[in-house]
Amino acid sequence: MQNPWRFFFVGEALLLLWAVYQIISSPQLIILLVFGILCLYIGLKRRKHNGFWYIIGGVSIFISLVSSPALWLMLIFAIVFMGLKGIEVSGIDPSKNAFWKKKQITIVEGQEPEAHSGTKVKQSLFGNERIGNQVFEWDDINLLSISGDTIIDLGNTILPKRDNVVLVRKGVGRTRILVPLGVGIMVEHATFAGDLIFEGEQNTLRNESLKVYSEDYDDNPRRIKIITSTFLGDVEVIRI
Repeated sequence: MQNPWRFFFVGEALLLLWAVYQIISSPQLIILLVFGILCLYIGLKRRKHNGFWYIIGGVSIFISLVSSPALWLMLIFAIVFMGLKGIEVSGIDPSKNAFWKKKQITIVEGQEPEAHSGTKVKQSLFGNERIGNQVFEWDDINLLSISGDTIIDLGNTILPKRDNVVLVRKGVGRTRILVPLGVGIMVEHATFAGDLIFEGEQNTLRNESLKVYSEDYDDNPRRIKIITSTFLGDVEVIRI
């Protein structure tokens, strides 16, 4: 599915409907749930709030809910999904340090250069995105997004000895750009509200734009220009 968050919410909604059906179809669970709600109501209505009613009501509702297998499936599905999305966004590959890869030999297959003119790239307007999970041939990056966090990892490519460009336009969300050592960097950031973090310094911007350079930018033959504009969100450029 193009949008994994849509799949997540649809799955959680279906499991929630199943959980409601399980509770309603079980007389014991529905009685326990109603009893818990009544206890909470009695506790709220009393002039002097008595913790006894809150405890009885909370325990009754908790037992009625955890007795539904569908709610446990909702929790498991949420934990698995969040864990996988966290690994995807962070770019961490747990299998890299596995024991069966300690003496692995990787053979890289080359291919003929392809024409870049007229190439169309589909962009995802919503959700988190990571560019550079695998080795890729460098081409200037022009990214447009409405919301979501973005990670651009330039450690898996080789920047040519010229001025390279990364252009990011975003509505809401955080942007992190990983740049290898030995590359001159220029960052120009414009935002309505957000921070620019570069070379260990944090600059807070409010409807402002800021342009900063690395110390080796003028003398370095391999340079990159990072131009970002966001409505709300931070931009962080990290040396790797």
